[in-house]
Amino acid sequence: MILEEIVETLKSLDAWEDRYRFLIGLGRSLEPLEEAAHNDANKVVGCVNRVWIVTRIERPKGSEPVMTFRGDSDAHIVRGLVALILAIYSGNTATKILATDARDLFKELGFSAHLTKQRGNGLCYMIEHIKKDARRVVIDTVA
Repeated sequence: MILEEIVETLKSLDAWEDRYRFLIGLGRSLEPLEEAAHNDANKVVGCVNRVWIVTRIERPKGSEPVMTFRGDSDAHIVRGLVALILAIYSGNTATKILATDARDLFKELGFSAHLTKQRGNGLCYMIEHIKKDARRVVIDTVA
């Protein structure tokens, strides 16, 4: 599901129970990570639930590198949040990733007011994990 469809669907759901159900379904749609990807290098540090994000970098000739991400979590709602974050960032250049603040979208969708403080902090850790990898790509590209 592309980001615009996800946002449109979430905005159309008035009840938070329905939004959470949609997020859980979104998380179930993630392609499973192979067991070897559930490692410390891919683990998002700071999240209460276990979250893993795998980064892949494609370097097309003459173009800025494009980053794609896969992810997983041991919690249903968090896995849905991972899926939403991946929809925001995956398939973009490192420069665009660094210029995009997913927290703005989460505020617009009302998640800031409806997620526990722990889940909200976990979102920030996931975003920072992705941006840290994007900063490395920018540094490697310049060097």
